[in-house]
Amino acid sequence: MSNLKSKYCASARSFLFVPANRPERYEKALKSGADVVIIDLEDAVPAKDKAAARDAIAEHWPRITAHDVAVVIRINAESSPGWTADIELAGQLPGLAAIMLPKAETPATLRLLDERLPGLHVLPLIESAAGLESLKAIARMSNVLRLVVGHIDFMAGTGITCSEDERELDPLRFAVSMASRGAGLAPPVDGVTVQTGDAQRLVADTHRGKRFGFAGKLCIHPQQVAGVHAALAPSDEEVLWARRVVVGADTGSNGAALQLVGRMVDLPVVLQARRTLAMVGTVAVR
Repeated sequence: MSNLKSKYCASARSFLFVPANRPERYEKALKSGADVVIIDLEDAVPAKDKAAARDAIAEHWPRITAHDVAVVIRINAESSPGWTADIELAGQLPGLAAIMLPKAETPATLRLLDERLPGLHVLPLIESAAGLESLKAIARMSNVLRLVVGHIDFMAGTGITCSEDERELDPLRFAVSMASRGAGLAPPVDGVTVQTGDAQRLVADTHRGKRFGFAGKLCIHPQQVAGVHAALAPSDEEVLWARRVVVGADTGSNGAALQLVGRMVDLPVVLQARRTLAMVGTVAVR
């Protein structure tokens, strides 16, 4: 089931949720500019509507895949009644980019999904204390594409109450970022900003995730997509500095450290500069 859209998810910046039981919203989500659209069968859908929501996805799937957008299905948790039906549906959707697994807590669940849906990538949501405890093992499962933080559920399940800057969740974001790096995964995806009308909060939240090494963010409203893209992009100052570093490294350092505007520039700085320029398409990462 692996496909190009699945690989695209690895570099996607914005992941926009749309409720599976609201097919009239599918088109708007697919035209929002989001890198990935997540059709949600879990929290957004009441229990009584889940069967009809699965039917809606199957019915609209040919029109959904006509758009050049990667589409992910968020299935229900393993403990839920809809788990088996969701997996059966996912296996019948050609071109499905990945599935998002809520409340990912054990490698065994990822192993089961790999057996039932071979070749289909998974985006595990780390949103419980148990998920955090199993984080490294989950990250190293072969079908995991990227880790995703579900901080709202994490707070609800752990009893954590956050201040506005959510510094209480710094250990969670750091752990997810390091587990991703250790397992050789693409950078992780941060959780939602629930204040849909607060552009400044969205930018601040996205910048915080970027500082922790995140390169994507979940969105719950189409208006959030452009703000996430802008916040994740390198600033003009970052691009200018990166260009100076790369030019200096390529024209005279021969791999040795150099001084540039009063700063020491060694190999790690050069590699970071190349990554910055790769984000704007001006230099290849070596």
